[in-house]
This record gives sequence, C-alpha cells and structure tokens, in this order.
Amino acid sequence: MGIENIPRTIWWEDGKVRMVDQSRLPLVGDLLECDVYEGVCWAIRGMAVRGAPALGVAAALGVAAWVANQSGEIADHDMFIGELDRVAGEIAATRPTAVNLLWGAERMRRFARDNADLPLPELREAIVQEALNIAAEDEQRNRELGRHGAELIEAGSAILTHCNAGSLATAYFGTALGVIFTAHEQGKVKHVWVDETRPVLQGARLTAWELMVAGIPCALITDNMAASIMRAGGVHAVVVGADRIAANGDVANKIGTYGLAVLAREHGIPFYVAAPTSTIDLTIGSGSDIPIEERPGEEVTGMSFSATFEAPNPEARAAFDALTAQGPFDLELSRGHKLRVTPKGGAFQIDGWARVAPLNVPVYNPAFDVTPAEFVTAIITERGVVRPDYTTSLALHGFGSGGIHEIVVE
Repeated sequence: MGIENIPRTIWWEDGKVRMVDQSRLPLVGDLLECDVYEGVCWAIRGMAVRGAPALGVAAALGVAAWVANQSGEIADHDMFIGELDRVAGEIAATRPTAVNLLWGAERMRRFARDNADLPLPELREAIVQEALNIAAEDEQRNRELGRHGAELIEAGSAILTHCNAGSLATAYFGTALGVIFTAHEQGKVKHVWVDETRPVLQGARLTAWELMVAGIPCALITDNMAASIMRAGGVHAVVVGADRIAANGDVANKIGTYGLAVLAREHGIPFYVAAPTSTIDLTIGSGSDIPIEERPGEEVTGMSFSATFEAPNPEARAAFDALTAQGPFDLELSRGHKLRVTPKGGAFQIDGWARVAPLNVPVYNPAFDVTPAEFVTAIITERGVVRPDYTTSLALHGFGSGGIHEIVVE
C-alpha cells in the first residue's frame, strides 16, 4: 500500500475514453470504454464518472471521442464546427452544478473555433491533442494544489473530509485528498476521519478505499458523528473539495458540507476548500446564483449495492449458470426492490437496490449545498492559498474559469 497505488480515473487509449466505473466501487472494479460521446454523457449522468475536475476532463474527452470516431463523414468546416458546438452543449448539460464540466466543454469549443482555419484532418488531430492536454494539466494542477495545501497542515493532524475529492474525482491525484496525500508524505497526518456522505456514500465507498490504498490511517464515520468528534478535540482541520466557487467565495459542494463548516467554526477548527482555479466561476456573484442539482428520490429511499461472488458449490453454480444463460438476469421483486445477476468471467456480479423508506414517501434530494464564504478559512488552488476577503482576493489574482459562459449553438 502507498500513494503510488492510488487509481487513475479517466484517460484516452486507442481512440477511446476509458474510465473507472465509480458507481460500483469499491467491491466491483469495472472499466468503462466509450468510443462515442453519448457514452460519456451516460457515464456522467449515472455518476460512473464524478467529481468536478474529472467532469471537466470527461467533457473534453467526450468531445474528442466525437471528433475521432463520429465526425468522419463531415467534410465542411462550418458544419464541423456547428456539430462540435452541439456536442459540447449536450455534454455540458448533463449535470448543472460542477462548473468544470462546462469549462471543459467550452475550452474544447473555443479551441476548435480558434483553429478553424486548419485543414479538417489537422484540426481533428489538434482537438484530440487539446483534450489530452486538459487531462495532463489536471494532474499537474492537483499536485501543485496538494503542495500548497500541505503547508497549512500541522504535524500530527487529524483531518476530517467529506464526500470524495481524491484521485477518483480528478484525472489523477485529487484535490482535498491531494492535500492529505502530500501532507501524509511529509509525515504530518496522524489520522483521517471519513464522512460516509449520504445518500450516495461517496465517502464510504470511494474516499475510505483511496485512503486505505494509500496506506493512510483513517476511520469511516456516519455524517452525524462529526460534531461529537469535533467537540472531543479529535479534529484539527476540515479539508473538502468544491464543485463551484462564486466570485465572493461562496462554495457549492456535496450536500452536508455547509453543516460541517458551521460545526468547524463553532469549534475553532480551520475549514479549508481545495479546488483548482477551473472550479472558480467569477461570472457568478454569490452562491445564491449557483444551480443546485436535484437527484432521483430512490437515492434516499433505498440503498444500492454491487458485488461479485463465486458460487459456493457445483449445484449453486449450475443454478446461476442457468439463470444467466441468456445474459443478465433481473429478478422480479416486490415493493420496488431490484436485483440483477450477471455472469462475470468465472464468477457472477450482483447489482441491487433495496428500499428502506415507506412506499410513496415524498423526497427532497439536493445533491449539493452552498457554504457561505464567511465560514471558509482559506481556498487552496494550484496557484496558491487565497484568504478573505474573497471578492477582492479572487479578482485580484485573476482566478477563475476563464470567462465561462453558456455554450450557444450557432
């Protein structure tokens, strides 16, 4: 175990987008392969790929997949640019809150327009290379961010983190966990508390797994344990990621982040937000203008699970072979429970959803909340550490996602 073993999340290989399917981690480690942009859109909506920086890379590689594999019959420059605009817009619209998604799609769109005078074969190659550049830059940004953030961590620190802002949330290395990884390499991290992060459990499924792979001491806690651990003096810093940061320093991040920030200030604990500058949206004045995604109610009313298993004996193997002889087998269950069995090599995979709440109960399921800037001790970026007043400091340093605006198909 060691930091060198943390996973790479999304990459380009043989003209295709490859990514770890995070919806089934940690017990099922599938790789997805997308040679068309629609596959990337499906992966984003289903949270097979998630995390703001990773979504920016996914947007760029999704455009590259269209260019490399779906645009070959287009011979007219204007038609090519118009179709690329449409594809970029469709990718950008898959999820609303993380600005990196829009940033990645917009950067690809602008690159294509700025280089539209190239012959189409050369333009296609250049666009794919730009997507690869975005992925490589993400890793470099995260390493620089980790270096700046580690300077804020004192020796012997116990750190609390929420959701997943690790390598799985980026192309590689991570933002909030990038800070923790770097501080751990410097011998500063004593322990990490991992919020489970209801309702999708990114902390339990992803962050705990990454920390264990990296060999960093950690413990998984339910979200509502954080206050008592802080009161007992068990937390020296809170480090979280971000999906969008407004010009005044308000931070949109996974639901539950705001509550942690309030708790941290009450207990005198620094609350740090780690995010690349592509997550800072200077076109939005405050957090009240950040669109908040609402997700399906079944994320709250039940629990999803995935696992692989081997049949315990020949009789069981014969039964499962019969069930899956024609491919995945869906069991018909009462009260909305779902169960699918799929043959997987010499074993089987089981994917399911079990209801825990009453039938037909109304659900409110916002995926993110906004933490006001006054609760944020500092914002850690690849360019350095930014402190209040954020309206002045963010603008002064020219931080931000480079003039993000709505993609318009012309």
